[in-house]
Parts: sequence; structure tokens; C-alpha cells
Amino acid sequence: MQTDYTFIILTFNEEIHLSKLLDSIKGLQAPIFILDSGSTDKTLDICNTYQVQYTCRSFDNHPKQWDYALHIFPIRTPWVIGLDADQILSPELYLQLKNFKHQNHHHLTGIYFNRKYLFRGQWIKHGGYFPKYMLKMFRYNIGYSDLSQNMDHRFLVSGPTQIWRKGYLIEENLKENNISFWLEKHNRYSDLLAEEEVNRLLYTPVKTCRTNLWAGPNERIAWLKQLWNTFPRYLRPYLYFAFRLFIQKGILDGATGILYHFLQAFWFRLIVDIKIEEQFRLKGIKPHPPIGRKFALRFLLFFFFLYIGNLAFIGITTPGRFYNQWLDQHLNYIRYWREINISSSAALLNLMGYEVKKSIFNLHVTGRSGFHLVYSCLGYGIMSAFTAFVMAYSKSIKSKLLFLLLGAASFQSLNLLRLLLITLYWRPGYRINLHFLFNLITYSIMGFLIMTWVRSKNQYGNKTKKSL
Repeated sequence: MQTDYTFIILTFNEEIHLSKLLDSIKGLQAPIFILDSGSTDKTLDICNTYQVQYTCRSFDNHPKQWDYALHIFPIRTPWVIGLDADQILSPELYLQLKNFKHQNHHHLTGIYFNRKYLFRGQWIKHGGYFPKYMLKMFRYNIGYSDLSQNMDHRFLVSGPTQIWRKGYLIEENLKENNISFWLEKHNRYSDLLAEEEVNRLLYTPVKTCRTNLWAGPNERIAWLKQLWNTFPRYLRPYLYFAFRLFIQKGILDGATGILYHFLQAFWFRLIVDIKIEEQFRLKGIKPHPPIGRKFALRFLLFFFFLYIGNLAFIGITTPGRFYNQWLDQHLNYIRYWREINISSSAALLNLMGYEVKKSIFNLHVTGRSGFHLVYSCLGYGIMSAFTAFVMAYSKSIKSKLLFLLLGAASFQSLNLLRLLLITLYWRPGYRINLHFLFNLITYSIMGFLIMTWVRSKNQYGNKTKKSL
């Protein structure tokens, strides 16, 4: 019995993948159409072996390929599923599709599948890669390919959607086990992405998808991409790589995962930024320096001196080989910082009626818990990064000073709240990584504050200069 959906697959030299994909879906007895980009291997022979209808079209970019596929094939089902040749269905997703009935989903216009991505045989579980929801199933003649994108393809629908959290697409491009293939492929992609961003900066972009951090996956990705576009070129690859590695825990993916995050989050994004500048030069347009390399250099220098300076100061005010007694006794701002946190926590707890015992490093509440405040809990790392960004960014001095005060007050308030919650509610049996949780919340809030500040007007009324 025919299903209520049709599969469409894009291919180009996919003999290593296509049989696996077709084997994973043939039991569903759904119509299958393939749009090929001019394969020179056995891809089309495999299509003939599986008796799959195909047609060919020269490749320019993924959005246009998908748009062509949705219009050229004789689709007679209410739903369409768009797959890449290097994807297969997990058993759970296969079962969901096996039981799928249009009459039970007629109120929907699209369904998001989860994706499990593998690189060199290893599941990339962290770094924002799982769960990863992609709109792969949609109503025919309602869903469409977003032609405003050159490289980051997505299907769009208007109307209610659903996320299938159980089951997933398993994606592994075996050709990428050859690093030369991966580099050449992403070098081509960087051309498309650089061209897309240059056009966005030079011309009014066509908005095809609303941006909303709290909406569906497509809207959230559009919001994050809009945020990405506000960050300075050459600096943003560093920030994104660090975010993927530490905030999104990509470092837990091991050596293979770290290599992938480096290539995809840093190398690829840096190449795109370089090519953006090259395209501007070819067009005779000079990028504004503060948004380019000069800003990145200033940020890195400020951060280096602030962060290393704090570490060095801790070293010379701690008894040891380089100990300086006078600095320790008279100008030890690190100690003052720690004492303010402990004294403020004790004062608030006393006001709440708790019996508090404190020392220079410790605080304890009778009948509750307490904390030992070490240097790493003071937040000099995030405050160094925050201060370096504000100092390096092109804004008025007054705006910078006010924002630095706001940021410092916000961080101290968050840290104080953390210490109070630990003291009152922490128990030894809890298996929670408090340091990671606090960093995640703090970096998210600081990132939101920075984004708001960057996009706001100067204190003198003029907007921050938009640079190419």
C-alpha cells in the first residue's frame, strides 16, 4: 500500500552512500525521486538497479537544486521528505514513518527530524550538534526551499509544525574521511557563504524566515544567524570555536570531535571572513577597519593582558618565590574581591535569620551548607573577556563606562545569587556540575547584554557605525 509521502534525494557521486539510504527506506514502499548533479561514478547505475526515477541538473547551490526538485517531479502524495544521500533512517524513525497517516497529521504543515551526525566514524554528540532538529518532512505545495540562502539550506513552511524527538536521521559522509575532500568541499561552500554575506551587506536582504530565539528550530537558527552577523569578522571564528568547545561541551567529543569543531567552527568560518574581504576588494569597497582585523587584534590584546595580568597578580600576592608582601597587604584587589563576595553573602544570610560562620576563604551556615571560595570562582576570566570586548568595540567612552558598570554589577549579582543558593540548598549527594551550569548561564546573559549594547544607539544619539 502506498504511503502518504514521497522521498526526494539529491545526489552527486554517491555510490558509496546511495545503496545504504535506499535500503533503509525501501520497506516503506514510498515513491522515490532522485535529482542528480552530474555524477560520474555508479550513482545512476544504482538508481537503475533500485528502479528509482531520476533526472539530472547542473549544480549551482543546494537551495536551487531543492527548488527544482520540488517542481520537476510528479509528486502525488500530500507529504514530501527531503533527504541527502549520506543520510539513513534510524530504526525508531523508520517505525514512525511506517505508522504515519496523513489523516492524523493533516493539521500540520511540517515535521522536524532529529539528526545524529558522524565524522570519521564518531558521533559528534556535543558542540550544539545533538539534538539537531531539521525540517525534512513537509506538506507538498506548502513547504518550499529557501532561495535566499546560498549554502545553509533549509525548507520553510507557513503553519504549525511538530518535532519528532524520538528516532533520528543518521548522517555520515564517508567521503569526508579523506581530509582533502572535506577541505575542498568547504572551500567551495565558503565561496557561496561569502557571496551571500556580501550581498546581504550591500543590498536589502529578502527576509524569508522570521527570527525568534524561543520559537521553532528554523526561527531559532535564523535568530542566531542574525546575531552572528552582528559580530566583528575575524573575531567571531575565535568566539564561535570557544563557544562550541567549552560552553556547548564540544571538548567532550574527544580528539576526533575537537578536530571537527576546529575545522567547522573556526577554520571554515575564518576562510569565509577572509573571502568576504577579498570580494569587497574586487568590488572596490574598503571594509571599515574597526569591524575587521583591528578590532580582533585589540580584543585579543586586551583580553591577554587582562587575563594574564590577573593570573600574574594572584601569583605575586600568594606566598612563594615571587611573593610581594607590600602588594599583598596594600593593593590586593583579588583578596578584596573575594572578601566582598563572602561578606555580602554573610550579610544577606544574617538578614534572612541564618547563623553564619566565615573566614577569609570559607562560609558556613549552621544546619545548612557552605562554600570554599577559590580564585577560579571569582570570574576574572569572563570579566576579562567582557571588559576586553567593551574596550575594543567602537563606541563612545561614556557608553563603554556605563556598560562596564552594568556588566560588573550583573556578574556580581549572579555570583552572589549562586553563593547563596549553594549555601542554602547544596547537598553532597547532588551530581550537578555547578561550575559549568553557572558559566553557561553567565555567558548567555553576558552575550545577550553585549548583543543589546552593540545594536543600541550611542549615548550621544548616533548609532554605532555599520561597517562592511
